[in-house]
Amino acid sequence: MLVEKISTKKVSETVAEEIEKLIERGTFQAGEKLPSVRELCELFGVGRSAVRDALTTLSGKGIVYVKQGEGTYICEFDSSKLFNQHLLLPSSKDIIELFQVRKILETGIAESSAIHRSEQDLRKMGECIFNPSVIEWESDYHFHLAMAESTGNEMLIQFMQFISETTKKSMIDFHQYIKKYPDTVKKIEKQHLEIYEAIKKRDSTKAHSMMRDHLNFVEEELLQSRILQQSL
Repeated sequence: MLVEKISTKKVSETVAEEIEKLIERGTFQAGEKLPSVRELCELFGVGRSAVRDALTTLSGKGIVYVKQGEGTYICEFDSSKLFNQHLLLPSSKDIIELFQVRKILETGIAESSAIHRSEQDLRKMGECIFNPSVIEWESDYHFHLAMAESTGNEMLIQFMQFISETTKKSMIDFHQYIKKYPDTVKKIEKQHLEIYEAIKKRDSTKAHSMMRDHLNFVEEELLQSRILQQSL
């Protein structure tokens, strides 16, 4: 098995990412038992604490689970396969259910961000919006994650990380799709800016409202793009 040895900072996060990649590639199958902590240490060239922390992260994201006295197993439900990567966009049912969750979660995140964000958090969010060198989907992805991180609530952050990782493939495809519609791109950029300004002004009510309007708009665009795809 060929894998790269880990030698960078945030070692446990990198180990978690590498294990996820191995699961996505099919090296580790859903339902299978992962190698032991010792074997994973040898595989990645890292210490036991880094592997344990990585497994804790993956467990929190619902990717693995621990059987007491037996070891760590990969969950039967593989979040990376929630959306079919061979399709441009997920099904209409997937979109509607996803946005039901996002509207509950992210409107609250935006509201909490306006109350708890620091100047450093604000700069991080601003970099996602005002940096022209960042690819559109990456800007979108990191803006929403930065907002969650600014709440300081670890459970909210983990929920947001799970949703973001689950929807990353469809987000990339969606941004490829809307490139054909400059007005839609500008509208989304404007909505991100409005959310950012509300958080900057610590206006939690407006941040909540702007996030709700943004998610409603993106949901409608996704559903419309799905209809257009099916008509081709």
